[in-house]
Amino acid sequence: MKLHLLDRSNSNSGISVKKNNYPSFLKLWHYHPELELVAILKSTGTCFIGDSIKKFQPKDVVLIGKNLPHMWLNDPLYFEENSTLKAAAISIHFKDLFLGNTFFNLPEMNSILQLFKKAEQGIQFKNVSKKLRQSIKKLHTASDFNKTYHFIAILYELSIHSDYKVLASPGYVNALQQEDSALTNQVIAYIFKNFNKEINLKKVAEISKMNASAFSRSFKRVHRKTFSKYVNEIRIGYACKLLIENDLNISAIAYETGFNNLSNFNRQFKMIKKISPSAYIKKHINYTNVTNHSG
Repeated sequence: MKLHLLDRSNSNSGISVKKNNYPSFLKLWHYHPELELVAILKSTGTCFIGDSIKKFQPKDVVLIGKNLPHMWLNDPLYFEENSTLKAAAISIHFKDLFLGNTFFNLPEMNSILQLFKKAEQGIQFKNVSKKLRQSIKKLHTASDFNKTYHFIAILYELSIHSDYKVLASPGYVNALQQEDSALTNQVIAYIFKNFNKEINLKKVAEISKMNASAFSRSFKRVHRKTFSKYVNEIRIGYACKLLIENDLNISAIAYETGFNNLSNFNRQFKMIKKISPSAYIKKHINYTNVTNHSG
């Protein structure tokens, strides 16, 4: 699936608000340097965000981080020749610095800054109140000042909304995920640099200035998963990116992502993604073929 860079910038305002109301959403695997907040008004389908595949429906609210590949794909019935169905959504595109370099570094803006950080993997908000969804919808007709004023309030409400799910896996995000401590940073940096090779636990423990068993216990306490599971999630996330965007076969991708044999790769992939690598590819190809042949 070819990845496209789209221009979502708006020279007239720091925030671009559009109300989409078409027979179907844009069937294009794409990314852009702006963050994107989407509120689904009408239609159903499947959203691809990074390596995440989720169904979408009216009332869904999703925040997509900058440069995170994604696609909103309506169900096949939206592409039938005589379909009268409509796909409607409010989409808001904005830069993380749309209010300048320092605004979101203010102490009172910290929760919004953390929201932007989580959005690097995409966030699906669940059970968003009707009042907040209406506030998002009203941005479309608001004046520039009121648009900015109310949008900050919307971001704050989302930043303290506790019912949400992070979508793309850490391994899909093609950059180092910053952690709270400099020491953890060194460990994570080593993992991201070497995840496609055999990672030596003893070496990682040395970086953290612990013995191997103490490091394993500490890592599990901090990350709530074993070190080996964390590494495998990084590898599988990167494998998903290769499966979608490259022409390599599954066997080549297994070795490219650090697995020493195909059966172990298949087993770990299914354990983490709840689907086999071949089925994962087929799901993307089937959706793409349905829309390409009908549009």
